[in-house]
Amino acid sequence: MAEHSVLTCATQGAGLYEITAKVGGWLECCVADTGLLTLFIQHTSASLLIQENADTEVQTDLAGFFARLVPPSTDPTMSYLTHIYEGPDDMPAHIKAAILPVNLTIPVIDGRLQLGRWQGIFLFEHRDRPHIRSIQAMLT
Repeated sequence: MAEHSVLTCATQGAGLYEITAKVGGWLECCVADTGLLTLFIQHTSASLLIQENADTEVQTDLAGFFARLVPPSTDPTMSYLTHIYEGPDDMPAHIKAAILPVNLTIPVIDGRLQLGRWQGIFLFEHRDRPHIRSIQAMLT
């Protein structure tokens, strides 16, 4: 039988937010099964990543890289964008979400995430303003 939950995460603007403990807490509290966990973010301007969680410079560098790769629509190199009425970060956020994953699959054994030693689960917020993000979690 599948276990399901909707996890929410409050962001304070663009950047990576580790949600490993939130996901692991749901599994430990509510699920003692073994299976595959699917996480799916229900937004078009944020992503999900499995990334190193031991050194915060990794998250800083990733955020910096994607900010340079896809700058705000006010940047002259982005003058071709037409979807600009929701702010200079909106269309670039959609582009980043199109490049990066919006779902993850993680093995779970006896209710515990089977992540590697330095791996963590991150919500990658691409918008500058704070948001409440919803993530569907299903263990099958």
